[in-house]
Amino acid sequence: MIFALETSVNSKSGVSARCRSVDSNLRGRTLNSMHAKCSDSNEKTGMARRTFLGTALLTGGVLLARGSDVIFGAGSSGSSNVATNPTWKLGGDLTVNRLGFGAMRVTGEGIWGWPADRGNALKVLKRAVELGVNLIDTADAYGPETSELLIAEALYPYPKGLVIATKGGLTRPGPGEWVPDGRPEHLKQAVDGSLKRLRLERIDLYQLHSIDPKVPMEESLGAIKEMRDAGKIRHVGLSNVEPDEIERARKIVPIVSVQNRYNIEDRKSENALVYCEKNNLGFLPWFPIGGTRGLKHENALNAVAKTHGVSIFQVALAWLLERSPVMLPIPGTSSVVHLEENIAAAKLKLAPEEWKAINALAS
Repeated sequence: MIFALETSVNSKSGVSARCRSVDSNLRGRTLNSMHAKCSDSNEKTGMARRTFLGTALLTGGVLLARGSDVIFGAGSSGSSNVATNPTWKLGGDLTVNRLGFGAMRVTGEGIWGWPADRGNALKVLKRAVELGVNLIDTADAYGPETSELLIAEALYPYPKGLVIATKGGLTRPGPGEWVPDGRPEHLKQAVDGSLKRLRLERIDLYQLHSIDPKVPMEESLGAIKEMRDAGKIRHVGLSNVEPDEIERARKIVPIVSVQNRYNIEDRKSENALVYCEKNNLGFLPWFPIGGTRGLKHENALNAVAKTHGVSIFQVALAWLLERSPVMLPIPGTSSVVHLEENIAAAKLKLAPEEWKAINALAS
């Protein structure tokens, strides 16, 4: 976690033409917005990003040179963000640094096939771990399959403590298409396929990528529960869901996390976040810095970015981290430079008045 689907898709009508319809408003919004999720704003809005870098690279470079402990702010105080709450216990037993990495953008253009520069994709994954990231999010639909294969190629044998979260339940019949498949037989095959590609005996976090409107949730999650009971899954999460769906799901199998679209300007999942806070579930926001369109360069974002000598994207990540202790952002990128900028954002502390001004930008 992520961040349309093809570069030629430039409007909602264009997206609709390339994506199969779904039988509910929620799922329709989810699949349409996933097109935008697929284009990383780090790359697509590069010029806007660089406008605000200023001393960001210098600041980030200092932090990176001092190591991941400093980046994640262990032992510091005075802020509610990563500095004072650098980690989260996923499922109560998996300690992860709150700023993770979404591995969708390491695939080819349009999240289809292999990347143009395979070596660079491997370098990005390795650098993420070097910087202290120990939560990597992926899915069998990314590529499809190539994201999981690249993770194993870059990082296996995995360092101790690395949590790889993957997802199943969305299929890719072709470029630009994301089609739900929540049939139990498909999900069981999907779990086995992810295990093989990732070279794992057990998946730490397996998430239902999207509820299939044609299949009762109880059947889909029942299959995932079977795989969990068989020892192939450690913890179960959900993606693209509403609070009532989370509640229903928890009656079938223990749920430890939710992954929904959420950023400064798009807070339609606010109720789901609040539910996660009340029930001690991790919340993984995809689209954390605005996707293809990027974040609007509102005055509050500009002002805070200039004050701290960083980019508006770093400010956006800092805002998310301070928004809630259960927030686990997973920004994705195919650039090592942008990866380093994103991770450096974990050290950024916003003053209360800055946070309030940014918070007021909700659409």
